[in-house]
Amino acid sequence: MTSAVLSLSALLAASVLAAPAASAAPRTDRPAAAPAGWEKVDGTELARIAADDERTEAPAATGRSASAQADDSGTFALKSVRNGKFTAAEKNYAAPNTGVLRARSAAVTGAWEGFAFEWHEATETYALKSLANNLYVAVERNYTGNAQNILRARSTGVGTWERFTLYYNEDADRWALQSALNGRFVAMENSYTGSLQYALRARSLEVTGAWEQFELFQIGD
Repeated sequence: MTSAVLSLSALLAASVLAAPAASAAPRTDRPAAAPAGWEKVDGTELARIAADDERTEAPAATGRSASAQADDSGTFALKSVRNGKFTAAEKNYAAPNTGVLRARSAAVTGAWEGFAFEWHEATETYALKSLANNLYVAVERNYTGNAQNILRARSTGVGTWERFTLYYNEDADRWALQSALNGRFVAMENSYTGSLQYALRARSLEVTGAWEQFELFQIGD
């Protein structure tokens, strides 16, 4: 698999980078770049990794592990490593947070936790389409406060706001998402309170640990 292309600053610092503890809080003092051990995954590689993974245990009766065969584009559920919950699209939330993504489900119960990963060859990125409302996930860069850069299933089309680079760490068997809009990695806001607790937000400059790490499960037939 082709290694992820790091920025010049990341290459210069690569010799001193080390994987942090899983409980470490996301850092904000370096440009966004995948640390050692993380590689970009395209549509073909996603299928290969899913096919090569020998795990077969399903997270729930309606889902199966990513060990099942996947196509270049597939339907998946994202499970946060930080809190062990599956990501759901909150389609019943009131505006302006309608469709916000939140790691809050104990199991894959249906469309709420399902996302179609659509590979785009020209940009080498994925778009995530929620099965709950049939809308694409966007990064809300223009939001303010704790909601800035929140992930929300709200778009009918795909542009830079809706594109993500997918990374995989083979040793840890973990996944990470990086926004094409702001170059930040998606973190699960475990320490938030209220309606945005466990929300997904593109705000980390690197993959520091469990905050930005996810398990990926293929769902459907």
